[in-house]
Amino acid sequence: MISRLTRGGSAKRRLALGVAAAVGVALLASGCSSSSGGSGGSDSGYKAPAKSLKANITYGVWDQTQVKAIDANLKGFNEEYPNIKVNVNVTPFDSYFTKLQTQASSNTLPDLFWLNGPNFQLYAANGKVEPITSEVKAGAIKLSNYSSALDDLYSLNGTQYGVPKDFDTIGVWVNKALFTEAGVALPKAGWTWDDFQTAAKTISEKLGSKGIYGGAGGMDGQTTYYDTIFQAGGKVINGDGTKSGYDTAATQSGIDFWTKLIASKASPTIQQLTDTPADQWFTSGKLAMYWGGSWARTEVGSSPIAKDVQVYPLPTGKKQATVIHGVSNVVAAGSKNKAAAQALQVYLASKKAQLQQGNMGAVIPAFTGTQTAFAKSEPGVNLQIFLDAVKYAEPYPVSKNTAAWNALEGAQLPEAFSGKKSVSSVTDGLATQMNALLAKEK
Repeated sequence: MISRLTRGGSAKRRLALGVAAAVGVALLASGCSSSSGGSGGSDSGYKAPAKSLKANITYGVWDQTQVKAIDANLKGFNEEYPNIKVNVNVTPFDSYFTKLQTQASSNTLPDLFWLNGPNFQLYAANGKVEPITSEVKAGAIKLSNYSSALDDLYSLNGTQYGVPKDFDTIGVWVNKALFTEAGVALPKAGWTWDDFQTAAKTISEKLGSKGIYGGAGGMDGQTTYYDTIFQAGGKVINGDGTKSGYDTAATQSGIDFWTKLIASKASPTIQQLTDTPADQWFTSGKLAMYWGGSWARTEVGSSPIAKDVQVYPLPTGKKQATVIHGVSNVVAAGSKNKAAAQALQVYLASKKAQLQQGNMGAVIPAFTGTQTAFAKSEPGVNLQIFLDAVKYAEPYPVSKNTAAWNALEGAQLPEAFSGKKSVSSVTDGLATQMNALLAKEK
């Protein structure tokens, strides 16, 4: 009972989570909000539909590499609901949210679809996502099965809208062969910012003639500067999403970590990293240490350097921290097949379906206790560090229109990373403009 509508080629699962600010602005300005936005949804109890229910529903996703695991999940779902046909619609990530905004404006969203943290509040606040209040009250979905940081990411004004389907944290992927060639000892437990900076600089000095660098910054906040901001005790945005943290000393310290790395020539320049992202430097053997997510397992594992790779926890600043993020399955509030879509949402949230996702190595499933297979999926590589990181993880920073201030970060932070302007002057100005945008979200 599975068919697939595939749009475009495969895409990386996680790239620039807050892209396309214009999309967010367009949705807010489109007049597409409904009276249900942020209301908490119906109080009526959830009841699983009859097994004989007939429906044809769409499931919108952006990662072709996960389709095999999705197909396996849907086979199990159809054993329970043989008359619900699920059309999996795969849209490449770089156009996924542009398409979703168009669908939201015309009330033609997929019945069930993926949302990420930076875009969630925009859709929930505009009444485009159905709360899971009834499923939770009925015990069909138990939020205690997931990390509270992930639950919080898909909650708005006290109402839960999404079910986390997977998660990712950040670690340091290391090319052991380059450490050996440079005569530098591999990282040890409890390593610090200073340890990282020293190792990166030494490797760059020893191997620079070959075009090899020790470390790398970049403009992906999730894998770089958000982590160091949290490690410095700072914030990108406050807890209720109303004020920027960029004008605080702690946050500026987290940014300065990368400015110093680049200035010491331990990293490629910000322009070089714009031209060629850090993951490509790493997999091509030109980078000794890459701050990357758990999702990099597939890319790194299939690269020429795979046999030389190990992964370590992020070095510690003032405290230990990493960004945690995860995709959520949400039901369209305007779905004409809501009962069928909710049945699929509940099934995909089950331990059975989540365990299957993990066993097939597609992602780290969000359901606590189903992640063992991921940790063992690359023998000899300590992927357990990504699971252990949950206990000190910080939720990906978001607001109702994350994309708008993500665009400011992308435009202004390079001036600090390149050394063209001081960190304080860039971040103070960024905070002022970000606060103005946040004020408009109220």
